[in-house]
Amino acid sequence: MSRAAVFLDRDGVLNQEAGYIHKVEDLHLIPGAAQAVKQLNDAGIFCCLASNQAGPARGFYPLEHVENLHKRLAQLLWDEGGAKLDAVHHCPYLSAPEGAKNPEFTCYGTWRKPNTGMLVAAAWDFDLDLGRSFMVGDKATDIDLAHNAGCTGVLVQTGYGDRVLGGTYQHAAQPDYIATDLKDGVQWILRQT
Repeated sequence: MSRAAVFLDRDGVLNQEAGYIHKVEDLHLIPGAAQAVKQLNDAGIFCCLASNQAGPARGFYPLEHVENLHKRLAQLLWDEGGAKLDAVHHCPYLSAPEGAKNPEFTCYGTWRKPNTGMLVAAAWDFDLDLGRSFMVGDKATDIDLAHNAGCTGVLVQTGYGDRVLGGTYQHAAQPDYIATDLKDGVQWILRQT
């Protein structure tokens, strides 16, 4: 039987929002994020990173750098909370009109949020039920992705989250729950399951 999952955006949800992170050592977890992921692990809920990472497309750094950032993220989650991600999906692609410079990563793609490719691929690979799953993010595209994929959308107020509803990045996206941070979002998710 298919199981529920929690899909997590990276920047502003798990780690502190710092724009494009050019040095691996500049990736730092948001306080309490590792413990929140550990709560999901302990509840037996599949945890998958789902993150747009356009740095390679913009020519800022190679794809290997994104992979090294994810290795650091995984290490910090483990070191700070004994937590782990069950899968990591990210989209390094961007269209030319959106600012892509590197031809290798310049394209329109189904994996770029708010398109559903990352979630559909995870559902296929790991037998996940998207209708019972959650997407946690700090941007309107995360909430749009959740709803496009049939998931429940949780907006955290860390990262850009405090600007999505009625702020600088005002958007019509209506999250199913607005959380102070990942810890608050995970507590709400656990009450729903």
